[in-house]
Amino acid sequence: MFDFAVSPGQRYDDLAKALAAMLAGERDAIANMANAAALIWQYIPDLNWAGFYRVAGSELVLGPFQGKPACIRIAFGRGVCGTAASTGAVQCVADVHAFPGHIACDSASASELVVPVIWNGHVVAVLDLDSPLPGRFSQEDAEGCGRLVEILADGSNWDKH
Repeated sequence: MFDFAVSPGQRYDDLAKALAAMLAGERDAIANMANAAALIWQYIPDLNWAGFYRVAGSELVLGPFQGKPACIRIAFGRGVCGTAASTGAVQCVADVHAFPGHIACDSASASELVVPVIWNGHVVAVLDLDSPLPGRFSQEDAEGCGRLVEILADGSNWDKH
């Protein structure tokens, strides 16, 4: 069992250390995404969904997550997750209702942060965080979650994800 102390002033530093400790010695991408989603869900406030979508051909397929049941498949370029997957760029959306083509898996979501997981130069998954609060995600969240997905990408075997 893992038990971590995460302080608000050092949230992402503490989460990065905790995730690295959790992944030490484990290379299975699905198991590592599951633990990463649980860690994020537990320690990042004001979320109503936290999880991963995995790349499968030209679409994303639901991976490990915390929250309400979600959309299972998302085409590249569609919605916030599909846009992050097709561009390889972080998507920080203050108002999902103003995002063209937004996919409303949970009508309570108001803002969203999607960070691509890049391994060997390719997007292999995306980390998706939803919040019921408009404008919930900041540059600090985007950068901090970027560090978390780098740890996940480096510590996992994506050949069999």
